[in-house]
Amino acid sequence: MSQKNAGKVLVAEDEMVIAFDLCETVEEAGFEVEGPHAGISSAMLAFQKEKPALAILDITLDDGNVFPLARKLAEENVPIIFHSGRHTREEVKAHFPTATTLLKPCPPAAMLKAVNDVLDECEAATE
Repeated sequence: MSQKNAGKVLVAEDEMVIAFDLCETVEEAGFEVEGPHAGISSAMLAFQKEKPALAILDITLDDGNVFPLARKLAEENVPIIFHSGRHTREEVKAHFPTATTLLKPCPPAAMLKAVNDVLDECEAATE
């Protein structure tokens, strides 16, 4: 999928150094970023204003666990990449079997590969 046609990538991450690094990495690859959002409430508001093409979510944000937001995103068929340092892939798969999980610290190249892979899978599924 072309980055220009990908739509926005919603980023929810409460550790600001990681959040800004993540946003910069995704933007430099040509994607438009919505965020970073340190809390569920601001990320939810951004989602309600405009459905993103993809969401990159830390699991624990300033105001709680991101799973309620992730469920709403999944209901709208928004693909999710969980980016966590506290939860294992198995824990996430138990709640979101189709989501991608990357463990912190995640190298920028691995994050971009995951973003491109997930968007390519979505594009292939709609063809």
